[in-house]
Amino acid sequence: MSGRNLYLAFERAFTANANRTAIVSADGAASLSFGALADGAARYANALAALGVEPGDRVTVQIEKSISGVLVYLAALKLGAVYQPLNTAYTTAEVDYFVSDAQPKVIICDPARQTEMRALADRHKVFAVVNLDSTGEGTLAAMAASMDNRHDTADRAGDDLAGLLYTSGTTGRSKGAMITHNNLAANAEALISLWRITPKDRLLHALPIFHVHGLYVALNTAFLAASEIVWFAKFDAAAMIAAMPRATLMMGVPTFYTRLLGEPGLTQDTCRNMRLFISGSAPLLAETFAAFAARTGHAILERYGMTETGMITSNPYDGARVPGSVGFALPDVSVRIRGSQPGVIEVKGPNVFKGYWRMPEKTREDFTEDGYFITGDVGVIDETGRASIVGRAKDLIISGGFNVYPKEVEDVLDALPGVGESAVIGVPHPDFGEGVVAVVTARGPLVPEADMIAALSEKLARFKVPKRIFEVQELPRNAMGKVQKAELRKRYAECFGA
Repeated sequence: MSGRNLYLAFERAFTANANRTAIVSADGAASLSFGALADGAARYANALAALGVEPGDRVTVQIEKSISGVLVYLAALKLGAVYQPLNTAYTTAEVDYFVSDAQPKVIICDPARQTEMRALADRHKVFAVVNLDSTGEGTLAAMAASMDNRHDTADRAGDDLAGLLYTSGTTGRSKGAMITHNNLAANAEALISLWRITPKDRLLHALPIFHVHGLYVALNTAFLAASEIVWFAKFDAAAMIAAMPRATLMMGVPTFYTRLLGEPGLTQDTCRNMRLFISGSAPLLAETFAAFAARTGHAILERYGMTETGMITSNPYDGARVPGSVGFALPDVSVRIRGSQPGVIEVKGPNVFKGYWRMPEKTREDFTEDGYFITGDVGVIDETGRASIVGRAKDLIISGGFNVYPKEVEDVLDALPGVGESAVIGVPHPDFGEGVVAVVTARGPLVPEADMIAALSEKLARFKVPKRIFEVQELPRNAMGKVQKAELRKRYAECFGA
């Protein structure tokens, strides 16, 4: 069905609320009305079109968070292009793979990386490299400023791609999740209804926008509901608390809430106008839930989702928000566990992605014969339909809300001088939820731990780099020779004092 471009729905909300504030920076220094948001999206769409971007083309984006970056996202949708956001922490070597796989028409990067990205683009026959900095300035911004503020939104079918988001696998090779316009629309509409988001809401936005949480969950719901966004370039607990009296809604990762609890300014009075606090991207500890409720009078609403599916379940707006539970399946979403519990969670619904980019075999492998996506998360579902996540089948580590796949880190570790073999695990961390830890054996002299961490930092994004590296004589194994990571997690469970 044509006419399903998500931007058309945004456009209706922008037009109906043209004179209202859409985004305002936390310090009040910058703001855009919904009308200006629509104008900016059109100008950036025309700029991308001038660079040769057509419907279906990929646009790779690795830039610092800025309001202009939001315009780039909207422009890609409006143009019918496929938006490919990349974590700003990814190294050039990591970006090289994403670009080689996605084959974008354009790369948008930070000005400081223009030269290296241009060299990378030349290797992979990318037409153009333009830049945008954290203040919203750069060659792309200059182009957009000279463009017309009129642009006809591209006609797209609901099954056409809107996003290409990469999520690593346990084999170490990243997979591009193909996200459609229908996926995004269905998820945003369901969340607006469940969480009762309206034009009266003011959303505190301190999440990165290269991630599903900050990009699709936060921005898409705010745009569709015509809610105002209070914009933070990065999370700052004291600044967030200062902004709370004039806000109603916050979305964050568990780390946000633990850091807020560390601020004496977090009180019931501070939160007097707040309507809802939402947590996701990593498990929220029951202790954090209880401490936050005691301090503020608010029960954090925890929900569950992943890159391939958007949001799957949510605790209710009305009714019990149970610590340790991620609530009930979203409307029109079916969640099940086949066989005995706990077991692997499977999900089916309009939120579930189209498949993995250019990986048909992997796509077939991760779907059941009756069309359910196999999440790899292990959980239980009670008789009322309430779900709880109890583990992860693929040893995935979630540190500070970001996914870390051990095999990718192990491959880089094993290549370091003196390292025989390695095992990477996640263990409790008081700030990040889980901290990345490596356990290595030696096949020769090992450099000091700090030097190994420094070497890894040159190859891996910071959130993937182990915070501690321990040397052992040998790794524990079962009778089949498989490394017993559960034993290692037990052994190093308290290395961060958690």
